[in-house]
Amino acid sequence: MSPLLCCTQAEAGFGGSVSYPEPAPSSPALRLRALWLLAALGAAGGHPQPCRVPAPPGPAVRLGALLPPGAPRRARLRAALARAAGTGSGAGVSPQAPPLPSNLSLEVVSGGPAAPDPRSLLRWLCGALSGRGVAAVLALPRSRRELLLLDFLSAALQVPVLSRGTATTPLCRQSPFHFHVDRQSSLETLVDVVVSILQANDWHETNLVLCHPWDVSGFLSLWARRSQLLLRTILDLGYLDEPRASRYLQQHREHFRALSSPVLVLGCDLQHARLIFRMAEESGLLPQELHWVLGSPLSTSELQTEGLPLGLLAYGELNPPPLELFIQDMVELVARAIGTASRTRPGPAALHTTGNCSNQSPAGGEAPGLILSRFLSNASFHGRTGLVRVQSARLVRPEQHFHVWRLQRDPRGAPAWGTVGSWHRGRLELEEGARQSQRHGPGEAAAGTRRRLRVVTLVEHPFVFTREVDEDESCPVGQLCLDPGTNDSAVLDALFEELGAGNGSVPRAYKKCCYGYCIDLLEKLAEDMSFAFELYIVGDGKYGAWKNGRWTGLVGDLLSGTAHMAVTSFSINSARSKVIDFTSPFFSTSLGILVRTKDTASPIGAFMWPLHWTMWVGIFVALHMTALFLTLYEWKSPYGMTPLGRNRMKIFSYSSALNLCYAILFGRTVSSKTPKCCTGRFLMNLWAIFCLLVLSSYTANLAAVMVGDKTFEELSGIHDPKLHHPSQGFCFGTVWESSAEEYIKKSFPEMHEHMRRHNVPNTPAGITMLKTEPPKLNAFIMDKSLLDYEVSIDSDCKLLTVGKPFAIEGYGIGLPQNSPLTSNISKLISWYKSSGFIDLLHDKWYKMVPCGKRVLAVTETLQMGIYHFSGLFVLLCIGLSTSLLTSLAEHVFYRLILPRIKRKKKFSYWLHTSQKIHRALNTEEQESRKLSLEQRRPWRMRRVRFQLDSEAPPEEPPGNGPLERELRELEQSIRELRERLRAALARRGELVAAPKAALVPSSGAGAKG
Repeated sequence: MSPLLCCTQAEAGFGGSVSYPEPAPSSPALRLRALWLLAALGAAGGHPQPCRVPAPPGPAVRLGALLPPGAPRRARLRAALARAAGTGSGAGVSPQAPPLPSNLSLEVVSGGPAAPDPRSLLRWLCGALSGRGVAAVLALPRSRRELLLLDFLSAALQVPVLSRGTATTPLCRQSPFHFHVDRQSSLETLVDVVVSILQANDWHETNLVLCHPWDVSGFLSLWARRSQLLLRTILDLGYLDEPRASRYLQQHREHFRALSSPVLVLGCDLQHARLIFRMAEESGLLPQELHWVLGSPLSTSELQTEGLPLGLLAYGELNPPPLELFIQDMVELVARAIGTASRTRPGPAALHTTGNCSNQSPAGGEAPGLILSRFLSNASFHGRTGLVRVQSARLVRPEQHFHVWRLQRDPRGAPAWGTVGSWHRGRLELEEGARQSQRHGPGEAAAGTRRRLRVVTLVEHPFVFTREVDEDESCPVGQLCLDPGTNDSAVLDALFEELGAGNGSVPRAYKKCCYGYCIDLLEKLAEDMSFAFELYIVGDGKYGAWKNGRWTGLVGDLLSGTAHMAVTSFSINSARSKVIDFTSPFFSTSLGILVRTKDTASPIGAFMWPLHWTMWVGIFVALHMTALFLTLYEWKSPYGMTPLGRNRMKIFSYSSALNLCYAILFGRTVSSKTPKCCTGRFLMNLWAIFCLLVLSSYTANLAAVMVGDKTFEELSGIHDPKLHHPSQGFCFGTVWESSAEEYIKKSFPEMHEHMRRHNVPNTPAGITMLKTEPPKLNAFIMDKSLLDYEVSIDSDCKLLTVGKPFAIEGYGIGLPQNSPLTSNISKLISWYKSSGFIDLLHDKWYKMVPCGKRVLAVTETLQMGIYHFSGLFVLLCIGLSTSLLTSLAEHVFYRLILPRIKRKKKFSYWLHTSQKIHRALNTEEQESRKLSLEQRRPWRMRRVRFQLDSEAPPEEPPGNGPLERELRELEQSIRELRERLRAALARRGELVAAPKAALVPSSGAGAKG
């Protein structure tokens, strides 16, 4: 044998290949190699020693393969086993891997039972053991029943079995001869991955939701050993696999309210996870307000977006290894164990499993299957699926490589899964830019991956406000926006480029701070759709209309491509919708009419306005009825102030009751008779309470009505004749090129022709013209949402919306036609409406103090002039005139009516009505005159004497002093007697006039005396 042939054979047979391939035909490369070797040998003078020819391969170690039924599948697996046999013999194995020794070869015996029953499987294994002497068996069980059968047979036949099931889980207690290759993640691996994700987001505690009835205590102990994170709340939903999952979640709704961010959902598939997210939302806990983490790995086919909250974190294997690679790693695992066993125990007979099923144990030694199982349990290597190692002595787990995903919005706004990191060998490596968004809210993405949009807006309160930037040209509130006064795209590009560079070359006058309702909405959209924006104010300050052959304002900027989006109080109408796209409306409104009120002087009867005329009538009717009942109660009581009540000198008549009731009503402090009976006093106090409440209400409203009334243009709506046929001097208008002007121009051409010359450039200009003195506009037509805001902030309370709303419309976000953002933004706006975000914006920017409910400041005073009280002065003048007429009526009654009543002597008793009239009718006129003369004569004498005494006191005759003093005392006694006589005569007249049945014996005795 030539040396070349010897060396060539040695190179070809190196490594102890178990399956030799057929010799390949000679190739040009092989010829060149042979020539090179011949030249080298010739130069060296020939080979010094002949090559050592390797020994022929020894006995083959056979590996059985139990294949599932099906010809195509068996053919594919046999091809994989053929490739794996070459791998096990050393071809293609890494240099660190110990190959089989040169005296051993590996042969794969594949096949399977004719039927899947246990008897057929046992017959096939016995045939493989007795006929071929296999050292180990590879199996692919299709069910847990087959897995249990293999475990039993491996223990009974003492043959190592390596099983790899696609849908089977490992057994809790396996035979020492059974090794299961498990691709499912262990609980320890799940804990490590989840802890890495939580720590990467800087979360130190989490809430746990379990979907499987696991051993929670065991999981908690494992969590405590492998992490330092705190589990705050554990919600065990272990019965979600039942058909009544929705009802079960309804019963546990209150537990969802106790959850807080972040929430770890463990053991749930996507179907059950959607139920949890939906129930959390129905419990008032919005899914987007929490950070949700799925703790169970997902496959790429399960990465769906429907019904899942933005910001959801999940993980799984992106491209799991195919079954063929697992088979190669299983064959290599057996080959390595055989190689290690052959070096430890030389001699191939130690691994041969020859015999039959009735006698498996060799005499005088260990069974070959037990020896191989011991070496299999200690094997580990880096295979084609990663690191392959045997855990727990019987469980083979290949290494796993997980990708971490976050549900976010792509540049078009559609929900999509994005990779944020990968977990491998116990470490989590975040993608570039993911670290910047770790602390972001749900649905956010890193700013570096956002698409940049240019947004145009228009200043319209409260949707968009502007203010000057701070000294450092920053905006503490709102967003920085530019107001260059142009819509030239080149100019805007240059300005925003300079602004982004931060070189400070943008003029300060162009920089504004924009904030308001629409800016808050824009910020929310940018956050949820992951885009950045450049904001500027429209150059011409118009919404947009077709004018001079082109579109102006916001519509023109969208059509020219200057802006990608228009966000403001942008009304949706048919003309604009033909050239641009609108999202679904985020604000519903209509057109309205705004007028100004005018203060007018109070009329004469304004002081009576606090109470309705029916109330005034009721008060005076109640007054007279109360006085009547007071009189009746007093006259019917034995203790009343009447002639029959304990000889009282005073009489409580109806006039006395009226005087008392009026004094209580108006709060007069005058001398008046009060009733003496208990019933009358109770009724008097009740009347006092009634008057107190009435007067309190009256005085509370008096100041408001005395200020005067507010007059305004009474317009019923857009169809009011004042608008269609305006009188001279009546002016009204709207904003140029707005939807209000477009509506009026299309629906009422004649009205538009009249108001065209009164239109204004913007809403604040119209409000100013409405409030000037004298007003330049009598009415202003515009969106009612804008008018309501102007009314609410009007400090003078002079603005008022009148008439019925008309032309119902909505505000939407304008985009170019066929924009991919339209549908996504519309879905988000619908979500904002249902979740209450739009209501929060409305309350934030429209929750103003209405003018009618505004409270006056302490420094403000309500000044009322004489014109406010003109009615009271007129009332006083009328009262003076009425008093003259009353005096005249009194004289007429005394001189004409009273004598006639005396002559008739029929109505002579008037004590219950008026004591003065009664005395006038029942007292003699002559007696009254005599008493009057007698009373006046001494007074005149004393007066004359007083006047004479002023000159010089008369000299008293000497010795007559005591007589004169006695005379004066007698005169004084006479005067007192006359007074008593006059009172007795008056009393006598009253008793004579009284009915005889009412006379009292004591009164008669007094009269006789």
